[in-house]
Order: sequence, then C-alpha cells, then structure tokens
Amino acid sequence: MKTTKFILLTALASTMMWSCGSPNEGKEEVISPEVVNNNASADSAATPTGGLPVFEFETDNHEFGVITEGEKVSYTFKFKNTGNAPLVISNASASCGCTVPEYTKTPVAPGEEGEVNVTFDSSGKSGMTTKSVTLIANTEPNTKVLKISADIQSKK
Repeated sequence: MKTTKFILLTALASTMMWSCGSPNEGKEEVISPEVVNNNASADSAATPTGGLPVFEFETDNHEFGVITEGEKVSYTFKFKNTGNAPLVISNASASCGCTVPEYTKTPVAPGEEGEVNVTFDSSGKSGMTTKSVTLIANTEPNTKVLKISADIQSKK
C-alpha cells in the first residue's frame, strides 16, 4: 500500500512539474539586436567604447510614506540620457502584480529625458512594504532597479 501511494505521489509531482509552463510558452518575443546590443554586458572585463547611452535618474528610490490599505499611488521616475547614443528601454518588470510600470517606449536621444511611471496598489497589503521595478535597456550595465516603498496602515 505504501509503495502504491509513493508511486502515485511521484507520478503526480512529475506531471505537475512538466505541465507548469510559462504563460508565454510558444510565443517568441523578438527584439532587434540593434535596439539592445550591448557587447560589454556579457563580459564585465570588457570596456565600453564610449558610444553607449547612460541612465541618469533624479532618484532611483521613492518612499510614499504612510498610506491606507487599498490606496493606489503613483510616482514618476525621471531620467536623462547622459550617454552618446539613443537610450532604449526594452522591458520593465515589477517584483509583483500589485506594481505596474509604464515607461518611455521611444528612443531617448543623448541629452534628452524620459520617464518611468510606477503605480502601486496597496490592496491586501499592510505594514512596511518595498517593491522594485527592473528595467532592461541598451546601457552599461543593461539593467537598472528602481524601488518604491510605503508604510501601509489598515482601514479603520
């Protein structure tokens, strides 16, 4: 009897592991290599040629302070491209579904500015909370992490 239970549990666990596919499985996202080409990102010893864009954020961390559970708050992170080539953000992903980033989709020329707007929904959350948004761009390094935090008080 114990052997039968073990075999059934093993088969069930194996089936669950192989059946859990990514929601984007079978869909191939194509990004032009010219948009995010960054030869130095794969080799930390490589030196940039000087033709890369550079993120310069006013701040990369924003604290909302005390908010009430269920409140939706937003903050816009502003940046300037201080590099020598157009800056392109290819993706922005949040640490959880309660945080939604929206970003400048067009190339940001050298000397120009762009922004990343982050909206946080505090529904179902309480206490001190920190969330992050990771940007992928054609910069060196090719990732940038922005953080938001809030002290969420329950409704009274």
